[in-house]
Amino acid sequence: KEGRGLRSEVTFNDPRDFATSKALKNLPFLRSVGDQINRRLLESERVSHNCALSQQALDRLQRPKREQGQRIPGLRFGDPRVMALFHALCGFEHLHRGLRNRELRPQVAALLGKTLDEYSSSKMGYDLRRLRLNGLIARIPTTHRYNVTSYGLRVALLCTKLLLRILRPNWPALLADPDPIPRPLRNAFLNLEAEIDKICEDARLRATA
Repeated sequence: KEGRGLRSEVTFNDPRDFATSKALKNLPFLRSVGDQINRRLLESERVSHNCALSQQALDRLQRPKREQGQRIPGLRFGDPRVMALFHALCGFEHLHRGLRNRELRPQVAALLGKTLDEYSSSKMGYDLRRLRLNGLIARIPTTHRYNVTSYGLRVALLCTKLLLRILRPNWPALLADPDPIPRPLRNAFLNLEAEIDKICEDARLRATA
């Protein structure tokens, strides 16, 4: 708007998408749904621009824990199954009706490169439980659907961005291949390694054989 902001407006093209009709009496319900959609959209835009987590939060996320007599498995960064879960969650955070086992499962299976037989419904159920107990999703009352929480969106975006935008594209730069392509990141690490070796040499510390 006026080159300074993004204006968002909600339009219902077909109220039947929300299990209702065009009758005027349903307008309050549609307004309520529209408000929910707007809030989720604004939350997504806000978190996507600032999805950092503290070191304490990252440690807590990745370590198994026990609360109220219940064991809560950790969600380790870098684990293929966990990263697939995080990646898939990013595609559902905007849906006001949430997600279900059968809707999330094909997405996770595809990201893992597995068939639906290999990534069964029970495995998806276990992963949903892990996500719920760690506070990344919350069950919608009286349903088998889940909403992605603000914390879950922050975790999913952070971990997915780290993998897709930093680690995956830049990891080859750290490999000692003989190609002549300039690798600024590799050169920086080699310079760092050389400086560390020099410090150790000056301190008369040598690596054991």
